[in-house]
Amino acid sequence: MMLQRPHDYFVTGTDTEIGKTLVSSALLLALAQQGFSTLGMKPVAAGADLIDGVWHNEDVDALMAAASVRAAPELVAPYLMQTPAAPHIVAELENLQISGAHIQTCYQALTQQADAVIVEGVGGFCVPLNADIDTADMAQTLGLPVILVVGMRLGCINHALLTVQAIAARGLKLAGWVANTVDDTMLYPDQNLAALRARIDAPLLGQIPRLATPTAQAAAGFLNLEFLTH
Repeated sequence: MMLQRPHDYFVTGTDTEIGKTLVSSALLLALAQQGFSTLGMKPVAAGADLIDGVWHNEDVDALMAAASVRAAPELVAPYLMQTPAAPHIVAELENLQISGAHIQTCYQALTQQADAVIVEGVGGFCVPLNADIDTADMAQTLGLPVILVVGMRLGCINHALLTVQAIAARGLKLAGWVANTVDDTMLYPDQNLAALRARIDAPLLGQIPRLATPTAQAAAGFLNLEFLTH
């Protein structure tokens, strides 16, 4: 593992489409408000649109917009793939060999440009990237403390606790977790949150409600980074 920087984190989630990018972007803004220069990174992104001759991924664009420093897109998203599907499938179709070593090199380059680098995973914690490595391997290679985004909906307790176990099994530190409301019709949300707080041995960094306009600025207002920066 590399020498840990005090404000770099790997953001993972209990599933896909549960708010990793929203939370990662909010973390970038919140850290910038505390005086740190910030950069986001999404090493593997699947799903892009061609705009004015340049491929754009929605998550990557959001991270770049929330960062306080501008970095080369090929460092922010070293593996930007066109089809919105499982990364290992798309990589094979697009003839890409995803390399953990290359991701590590790009991350190290970003650390020379900002005080804090937030690295967002893809999908959940154990998504295959090729026949040999998955996102858990990527997190382990980077050696960063992990922030877990829990999508608050039916089934989230099992998903969250299994992911916490998987993070620990890789020898990684769970720095904190964020409860992000993805289903505002969920029954007994407070009781579900209480069950998670009693079982996850890491600080709750924030509870984000279902936002009418889910912007990084709005989400940042629900985060408490005291446990991360002190």
